[in-house]
Amino acid sequence: MNKIIKNTLILAAITVVSGLVLGAAYEVTKDPIAQTQAKQKQEACQAVYPEADSFEAMDVDQKAAKEAIKMMGTNATVDEVYSATMDGSEAGYVITVTDKDGYGGDIQITVGIMADGTVNGISFLSISETAGLGMRAKEPSFYNQFAGQQAEKFYVSKDGGDGQPIDALSGATITSRAVTGAVNTALGYYQTALGGSGNE
Repeated sequence: MNKIIKNTLILAAITVVSGLVLGAAYEVTKDPIAQTQAKQKQEACQAVYPEADSFEAMDVDQKAAKEAIKMMGTNATVDEVYSATMDGSEAGYVITVTDKDGYGGDIQITVGIMADGTVNGISFLSISETAGLGMRAKEPSFYNQFAGQQAEKFYVSKDGGDGQPIDALSGATITSRAVTGAVNTALGYYQTALGGSGNE
């Protein structure tokens, strides 16, 4: 009986010490991790809105996000929204979206949208599509089709639809649709939550 109590006390002591060590490690690494994440987010914003001086996080309006997703017919989430400032005034927005219909899983992109609804650029945060096929979405020849376009919506040209056509990647139509859906979700959020109206 004494052996059981002794072993229990030893295990309890190990558990307490391990908890204290883990807690201390978390406290030491928490701030550097947060700083790294903040830096990565700023870099992602700068990639799609290089002309902006600064970016400020905004709360995501979940009701408007749901409305945008329904309006665009996408399977996506609006993850983060930033206002982009240039020369002291608001110049546009950076919207991070995850589309859940990629061939290899979720595709997360950041979309820069100017105040007049023009797509300033897109950047990939997370994509795990097939090498040599869907991963070619990260090539400028594909994603630059969105840049500089002022459209209420994009569509993959082979599917037909309303809006601005996008040429699909050869052999990667699913990926092309997912990226287009992510951009459309960002545009939809801009239109529903941020007072945008696309083409007038």
